[in-house]
Amino acid sequence: MEGASLQDIFKSFANGKTEMESKQFSKLVKECKLIDKKFTNNDVDIVIAKVKVKGLKTITFGDFEKALDEIAKKKGTTKDNIVAAIQKHGAATYKGTKADYVKFHDDKSTYTGVYAKGGPTTVDAGRGGMVSDISQTCNRSKADVRGVVKK
Repeated sequence: MEGASLQDIFKSFANGKTEMESKQFSKLVKECKLIDKKFTNNDVDIVIAKVKVKGLKTITFGDFEKALDEIAKKKGTTKDNIVAAIQKHGAATYKGTKADYVKFHDDKSTYTGVYAKGGPTTVDAGRGGMVSDISQTCNRSKADVRGVVKK
């Protein structure tokens, strides 16, 4: 989305909304590499506080343009240079965390025991396989009072 309009870039960082939160503005400033010795992370918070309407937690596109003026003033450059840097970067990029490869978890050939061979099943009942429940170990045929099975 390089070369996109400033408003499109604003919306991409604001997740398609018309207002941007301070953390989204901070992400924009960091991704566009506007942070340096003249303009620090603390200055980002100061600029947001200066341009947003009191009581609100978000800024509109108009407030965003005022913030760009403040950034340019703080960095000692023009607003056009700041806008050019933002447009050069383009839309927001989101990256998730990728899990590391763990040999004994991810490689199924290293599994042992029940994980490799499987556990008992009810399908094996009566075939001389594994005992899956108590009915296979108990004799339920008729018996007398003393427990002797009648034949």
